Amino acid sequence: MGASYHAAGMVLLMAAILALPRIAVAGNPPFSCAPGATQGYAFCDRRLPVEQRAADLVARLSLAEKVSQLGDEAAGVPRLGVPPYKWWSEGLHGLAFWGHGMHFDGAVRAITSFPQVLLTAASFDEKLWYRIGQAIGTEARALYNIGQAEGLTIWSPNVNIFRDPRWGRGQETPGEDPTTASKYGVAFVRGLQGPSPMTLQTSACCKHATAYDLEAWNGVIRYDYKAWVTAQDLADTFNPPFRSCVEEGKASCVMCAYTTVNGIPACASSDLLTKTFKGAWGLNGYVSSDCDAVALMHDSQGYRPTPEDTVAAALTAGLDLNCGNYTQVHGMAAIQQGKMSEHDVDKALRNLFTVRMRLGHFDGDPRGSALYGGLGAGDVCSPAHKALSLEAAQDGIVLLKNDAGILPLSRPAVGSAAVIGHNANDPAALYGNYFGPPCEYTTPLQGIQGYVKNVAFLAGCDSAACGIAATGQAAGLAASSDYVIMFMGLSQRQEQEGLDRVSLLLPGQQQNLITAVASAAKRPVILVLLTGGPVDVTFAKSNPKIGAILWAGYPGQAGGLAIAKVLFGEHNPSGRLPMTWYPEDFTRVPMTDMRMRADPATGYPGRSYRFYKGNTVYKFGDGLSYSKFSRQLVVPSTTGNTDLLAGLTATPAADGGASYVVEEIGAGGCEQLKFPAVVEVHNHGPLDGKHSVLMFLRWPNATSGRPVSQLVGFRAQHLRAGEKARLRFDVSPCEHFSWANEDGKKVLGAGSHFLRVGRDEYEIRFEP
Repeated sequence: MGASYHAAGMVLLMAAILALPRIAVAGNPPFSCAPGATQGYAFCDRRLPVEQRAADLVARLSLAEKVSQLGDEAAGVPRLGVPPYKWWSEGLHGLAFWGHGMHFDGAVRAITSFPQVLLTAASFDEKLWYRIGQAIGTEARALYNIGQAEGLTIWSPNVNIFRDPRWGRGQETPGEDPTTASKYGVAFVRGLQGPSPMTLQTSACCKHATAYDLEAWNGVIRYDYKAWVTAQDLADTFNPPFRSCVEEGKASCVMCAYTTVNGIPACASSDLLTKTFKGAWGLNGYVSSDCDAVALMHDSQGYRPTPEDTVAAALTAGLDLNCGNYTQVHGMAAIQQGKMSEHDVDKALRNLFTVRMRLGHFDGDPRGSALYGGLGAGDVCSPAHKALSLEAAQDGIVLLKNDAGILPLSRPAVGSAAVIGHNANDPAALYGNYFGPPCEYTTPLQGIQGYVKNVAFLAGCDSAACGIAATGQAAGLAASSDYVIMFMGLSQRQEQEGLDRVSLLLPGQQQNLITAVASAAKRPVILVLLTGGPVDVTFAKSNPKIGAILWAGYPGQAGGLAIAKVLFGEHNPSGRLPMTWYPEDFTRVPMTDMRMRADPATGYPGRSYRFYKGNTVYKFGDGLSYSKFSRQLVVPSTTGNTDLLAGLTATPAADGGASYVVEEIGAGGCEQLKFPAVVEVHNHGPLDGKHSVLMFLRWPNATSGRPVSQLVGFRAQHLRAGEKARLRFDVSPCEHFSWANEDGKKVLGAGSHFLRVGRDEYEIRFEP
């Protein structure tokens, strides 16, 4: 979205809202088509298809009424019994202050705050992602039923690829891998929208399409950023999560980005909005712009000479809704000047009203809905949702270092603990961005205090910027304590919407403070990092006086408790990094270089584990456990019908290899190539725990545009100590073994392919 904020200001806002007196009486939800009120209108006839009902309603509107519907705050039409509607609500990791559709000042004053998305992604657990989406959708529908919402269109999830580690909004995404982002998007959308495609719990919107991953860097800002992206990278990196959202998740909205992609603003690209989203992918829903994106196409990007030309360019390209009022202000003039037609507006409105009808807003009082009518205040911040927030935080925490098994801590053995760090007792450090008022919260300090009686706390830094550090005092405290746990990292003042980082190092004097404390401590210290994006902590990784490192993201309302449970062994860590942690010298790479693939000739290192050729601090998929797990890959001797490739022509490659175009193999052929693979997992103990198995594919070399490796899939499984399990992966070579050629076409290479789980590999060959 377009508005930026400062974390401190949002904390004050949150505190003010939580201080409001509780209002015991719930209100009434807005809706149309009450019995007897609009008799005879086809748009109220539930027996008709929603598309027909929407068309009937649009046909009854005057031109002025039609134009009034084109912004995120749509006017009501009293003569037809249609109430105003607010399209913009957020539910990234819980309902949020941002937007206009949700209100937290009535019977419900708080919602469940889940971990920021990047940490949740680290669980590599699709079922968990679905349940979080489901919980957020339930709370949104509950608020609507009690009159605290004026819309049920949730502009989440963010499935952009975390391409550059400096990106301020990387925290909102599922990470750098298109397979992970795709699976996250599908699971979250399905949960948010509910089980019925025709009666939506809420409407999900996958954003921001496409190639959006820069806020403000070196004088370049997102509002007028001109991204040049190869067809190859669009096809196998940037677009797959959006495609999966629509085709598999059945998302009812896609949001186009501010970005100008290859010379055309995303929100004015008919190839993207109409040909791709609505055509090739079959979007059953609407396309919204990012906030003020249409205005910016004229005011900042200079794409069209007048506001009327700009509005016409967006709507005729396939945009249905503008976040903002630019289309409402200039839409009528655009029609009068012949820049666009009333028919163009009608197409957009049919898509918009169809979604509102699928939400049940034209079926009478929603409290009478068999599916969702019974939801109310008691379904918000429920015990189940609170427990889910804790589970998500626990499952996402990544143990990166555990020298000499310093963790888990033994509760009786910890006589005293020093808790040091600016993030230890700051509630704002729990939430990241796009948050709402939490049901409750536990800071890391409060979590530790629940396990250790004698706890001394020192912030150590004046803020995450750490311009002033109490190094001497912190070292003295460390020297007098049995154990030292440091909570360091970033805040929304270093990374957020509208703000990218310039360095991957910990800010200010943090590194010096950590090193001094570690040197003074009796035992190796435990370092917990609360950040969104990755940080270069090479100094801590190599320092034997720092015994353990954990990444806890922005862990949500239960974050402090989750961290404490992991530290004291009540939860066995199982998170895996969903992004590469690069060294500081990666910042020499311009953020504006959109290329994913490395270019050895110029020294360009590439991006993400799939293409990066350089040193790392930690790798994608890294993560330790307190237990020892072993994995064995079992693949049947017959791996699909590869004989069918004999009738196809393989295209020679410059490296001497060859490849088949997936489109030419066809859907039937791709189906015949599929085969199952099984991973046998054994938990050797000593603790019960969850384990995420990541299956990769690699090739003999990374030439001809092939990735170094790529994720095939993942499974998460809880195993008791000593227990074994067999996890099945359904492998589709057309999907999992392919990559995009320079024309953006998916190709399947001839020759060797290696499935890999840990160090275990299995070779599969496709002979030309």
